[in-house]
Order: sequence, then C-alpha cells, then structure tokens
Amino acid sequence: MPLLEHLIELRQRLLYSILAFFACFILAYYFHSQIFNFLVAPLQHVFEGQSGRRMIFTAPTEAFFTYIKVAFFAGVFLAFPVIASQLWMFVAPGLYKHEKGAFRPFLIATPVMFTLGAALLYYVVLPVALKFFASFEVPAGEGALPIQLEAKMSEYLSLVMTLILAFGISFELPVLLLLLVRVGIVSAQALAEKRRYAVVAVVAFAGLVTPPDVLSQLSLAIPMYLLYEASIWIGYAIERRRSEREEAEDTPSDAPAAKPAAAAPAEATAPAVPATIPETDFNQSR
Repeated sequence: MPLLEHLIELRQRLLYSILAFFACFILAYYFHSQIFNFLVAPLQHVFEGQSGRRMIFTAPTEAFFTYIKVAFFAGVFLAFPVIASQLWMFVAPGLYKHEKGAFRPFLIATPVMFTLGAALLYYVVLPVALKFFASFEVPAGEGALPIQLEAKMSEYLSLVMTLILAFGISFELPVLLLLLVRVGIVSAQALAEKRRYAVVAVVAFAGLVTPPDVLSQLSLAIPMYLLYEASIWIGYAIERRRSEREEAEDTPSDAPAAKPAAAAPAEATAPAVPATIPETDFNQSR
C-alpha cells in the first residue's frame, strides 16, 4: 500500500485502541471501590484484628483523583488485549509467514509473564514489605509519644502501582531475551558469558524498585536471575532447532531420483521374404 493508506490504517487502529481503553476505563471506574479495596487488602491483613486503623486523604480532591488513577490503571490492563491485537493487525501484513510464527508466541507470553510478576508482588512481596514498614510503629508508653501508621490513599496507591509495574516489567526479561535470540541479534552463548554482569544488573534493579528490606529485594532478584538462566537454556534449544531446520533445507534428499526407462533399441526390420521365390525366365524377358 502507499504511505497514505498506511497512515489511514494506523489512524483506524489507534482509534479502536482509544475507544477500547475508554470503554474499559468507564467500566473500571464503576467498580473503583472494589478495585481499590483489592489493592488495599495486603495492608488490611497486616492490621487485621487491630481497631482504629484507617486510611486518610489530606486534600479535598485526593480521594477523587486516587479513584481516577485506579480506573486508569485497571483500564490499561483490561484494554491491553485489544490494543495488542490492533497493533498486531497493523504489523502482521508486512511480515513473512515465518516471522509471524516467530512473533506470535511472544505476544501471547507478554501478558502472561506480566501477570505472574504482578501476582508475585501482590501475594508474596507486598505483605512482607508492609509488615516491615509497620514494624516501625512505637506504642504509647511512659516518656514516649506513640507513632502510628496512617497511610494516605494517593501515596499507598502510587507505591503499589510502581511495584506492580516494576515486577511485571522485570518478568518480561525472558520474553525480550528469547525474542532477541530468535531473530539472531544475540546468542545463547553470549548470554551465558555475561552471567556475572547479569547478576550485578539484577541486584541493582531489585534494589532500586523494591522497598529497602532485604527480603523484598531477594524476592525480585532471585526470580529474575532464574528467568535469565531459563532464557539461556531455552535459547540453546531455539538455536539448535533452527540449525537443524537450516541443515534440513540445505541438504539434498537422499532418495535416488527416478531415471527414465531406457527405450528399447529399434530392431531392424527386414523385408518380408516370401516362402518361395518364383523363377524368372530372363530369356523370355528380353
């Protein structure tokens, strides 16, 4: 297609994606209280059985904009399949058949790995981190003022959203590495040789995006490194299968080619000889 038609199609795909996002945003805002309560559940479990616990907001518009952020955050998650499908329908016509087969598994694995990372945060890391933060409370006593945690709605939501994005994106590491191996930009051997640098990068990333307790940092660093190792071994398998396929395409077939049947040699045909040759009277013929 000419460039103008590509731009028209791109505009159409973007329009469908925006409409899908707004529809999901409205649906998420309708259930904003349930979604926010779901995100607050880990903190609620930390204070379970304690009376007088609450969350606060200090600005008149803070609660409203917090719910808007919740709806926006949930709307992006709900609309992602539609957005990804529109992106794929725009890009797919320009790909060869083997390129489509290479990219399709990674498109499926992307939301799955992101969900696994977010689930690890919500069910494992976040309860431990919140319990660690709540341990700095000081009860009322002689000569000491009580120090009690009263979380703000906006700050708590910002913390949870940042951690969900950090864990979800970190679990996309094998998807990215295997895609690079599949297209031939990097090799599994190169990834194996960079293990020491990968360890440093993983620990540094975990220290930046997680709370400052060691358990939370290890909860992200260990799975990320295990995913890196898994990417190396899966990369070896991808390269081995690719080399076998290339060898099969380059090697001629072992079956002997069928030769045409040799034509039978033509037999010389002798003139028919009569059984008895009549005698000729040469004197009479003269």
